[in-house]
Parts: sequence; structure tokens; C-alpha cells
Amino acid sequence: MTDPVFIERNGHRTWLKWHRGKRRASDQVFTGRRILEGMALGASVEVDLVVTADKGFAVLHDMTLDRETTGQGPVAATPDAEIRALFLRDVDGAPSDQPVMLLDDLCRLMASGHVHPDALLQLDYKEDETVLDGRAIANFVSATAPVAKNMIVSSGSGAAVALLTEAVPGMRAGYDPSDENSFKTALGAGTLDRWVDAAVAAASSAADMIYLHWQIVTLADDAGFDMVEAFHRHGKRIDAWTINRIDAASLAVVERLLKLRVDQITTDDPEGLIAQVSSTSR
Repeated sequence: MTDPVFIERNGHRTWLKWHRGKRRASDQVFTGRRILEGMALGASVEVDLVVTADKGFAVLHDMTLDRETTGQGPVAATPDAEIRALFLRDVDGAPSDQPVMLLDDLCRLMASGHVHPDALLQLDYKEDETVLDGRAIANFVSATAPVAKNMIVSSGSGAAVALLTEAVPGMRAGYDPSDENSFKTALGAGTLDRWVDAAVAAASSAADMIYLHWQIVTLADDAGFDMVEAFHRHGKRIDAWTINRIDAASLAVVERLLKLRVDQITTDDPEGLIAQVSSTSR
């Protein structure tokens, strides 16, 4: 089986991003084993970050512990030591034997393992810049500096991305402008070119990857506007998120995204996706 890292189509390479560290749909999210596997293969892998009571960064998606872990309450009110004592819940919601990681735990794993030169770990910061005081930034720098060359920070806050990435030499920057209301307003008014310009202006000046919900790309295409090419003209690459399951409908979306030459597709099932795309391309 081909490793689920990228798809080559008509001379263009589209990377497959392992959403929440998942290679397969059945995988548990945010496990060190899968994340390191992806990094060793040279894959693009994504994890989420939420700030803790100690101004560390928990590798979690939610602002509260209840759904994803064996803990309860806000992440922001929970010290690092307590978070490290928790376990992740599996895909069925049952407690697993996989511990909750902090960003420094994950970075130590990366530093001690094999990381392919092409591998890229996306740190998707789920909060805004107001949470990032001096202590939080210092903790971020301490954790990521040894492995920053294989990392990119993303957020819906360009200011937050700038605070984090400018503090760490070699750290790459991304930005997610996927606001449904502003996009649909621009779509209805026929001003998608201005929407793109505004997104570029709101991003960190160093941002080279723009993360867009896949429907933004396809709805723009339906209206005759090539969203991918518009960002490419600004020197920005496009990640289209997220293909959650692999079925006939999602494969049709993927084929459209490949035709539009997106640079990356985020999916919960990279292995299933590449198998189906390969089989339909024969």
C-alpha cells in the first residue's frame, strides 16, 4: 500500500494532512505513536493546542476536558501536572490507555525520534492572542525551538500566529480565514477578490499556508472564481479542510480539489482516501 502522504496529479503534488494525528478513520486522536509515524514518513500532521492554567499548551481540541479526556472542567483552569495525569478517550468515548500530552511532551518525542525532512507538524492554536502572555510564549519557545523547522503554527487569529512564530526562529506560519458569514457575503456580492485580499492582509506577514474549509473552495468555483489560484497569486498555498469520511460524495469533492490544484487536503482517513483515489485513477 502507498503511504498516505501525498497525491500526484498532472504534475502537481497535493499533500494529505493527518487530521488530529489520524492515519485511519478508526484511529484515536492525538497519540504520540501515530504522530511520530506520520513524521517519519514525511507526512503533514495536525494537532490542536489549548492553553492550560500554567500557560502550557495541551494537545487537545476543546476548551474543556470532558469530551476528549478522563478529566473535567476548563483546560484553562487545569495545571499541567493534572493534565498529564489524564487519559484520552477513544473514538467511542471510552477511556483509553493513551495519556494526554502537552506540547513539550510531543516535542520531546519528535526530538528523540526520526523526523523526515519533508514532515510538517501543524500546531493549530484554538484560542486568540489575548491568552498569550509572556509566560505562555516562553513556554511555547522552550517546547518547540529544537524541532521548529518541521512545524507550522495556524490559527484564525493572525496576531496570535505572529506572536508565536516570531518568537521561534524557523517556525512557519499559517492562517485560517474560514468565516462563513464574511465569505457568503462576498460570494453574494461578487467580491471574492476583495475577500482574498482581506484574508491575506489579516494573516501574519510570514504566513505561507492558508487553511480554508473545502466548501469555500468549491462554492467559489461554482461561481466561476478560482479561490486557489487567487491565493497562489499572493504566494500562499491552500489547505482544504476537512474530509471526515471516505464515500462517493467526499471522493467527488476530493477530485474537484485535486483539479483545482489545492496544495493540501486535510482528512481523518488519509489511508482510506489515498487507496480510493489510487483505485479510481487506474
